[in-house]
Amino acid sequence: MSPVLVAASAYGASRVRQLGQSHFIDVVADAGGAGIEIRRELFTSDLPDLARMGAAVAARGLYSVYSTPIELWDADGLLQHALLQQMLDEAARLGARYLKVSLGHYPAAPDLPALKARLAAAPVALLVENDQTVHGGALAAMARFLAAAREAGLPVGLTFDIGNWRWVGEDAQQAARLLAPYVRYVHCKAVLEDAGRLSACAVSEADPAWRAVFAHFAPGVQRAIEFPLEGTDLVAETGRYIQMLEAA
Repeated sequence: MSPVLVAASAYGASRVRQLGQSHFIDVVADAGGAGIEIRRELFTSDLPDLARMGAAVAARGLYSVYSTPIELWDADGLLQHALLQQMLDEAARLGARYLKVSLGHYPAAPDLPALKARLAAAPVALLVENDQTVHGGALAAMARFLAAAREAGLPVGLTFDIGNWRWVGEDAQQAARLLAPYVRYVHCKAVLEDAGRLSACAVSEADPAWRAVFAHFAPGVQRAIEFPLEGTDLVAETGRYIQMLEAA
């Protein structure tokens, strides 16, 4: 079986902030998931006890990905050393397998040796995601970064978000063909367009487009539900989509 995680955001920001992300650990475990993606932006004003949350994840036989809304490179093209270190430390306290960030404003002359040195001492692997911004989610910039990172020997993988390519006007199939060697984790969602506005929606058995990208990736690549789960029985609803994604 391919490992399927569930992003906590799938249960709705307001509900998650009200109940706390730890509430959904049991939901994901009972539904047959392999892990949960903890989202930093869904914490309230104070960080929770990350070590305690990590212990609760491990107690249910799950693992975690720590998703943070930070950009590796700021608007001036400078590596965000202190912020990255803070997120790595938080991910380590959580016991996360991966820290997920956005690329940001990747410069023409990036300081990759500094990034390599920081990651060499990190207990958590780094994943960079194609986000919904033009500067951080464009295919050309992401391909340039990943190729340079591989050449420099950086321990960095790609979180391939199937739906986010729509926000930046890129073709997901082309991106999958080009970036497949770097993909370690796949965010699964379909995209609904209404009067020019894009929003994430559930994948469908009847839609082959989202499945087609998996033909380019390594068998058994980790994948996650990152679309709204809104059924009255969240365990059953989550389990249904976990089975769908396992088969991709």
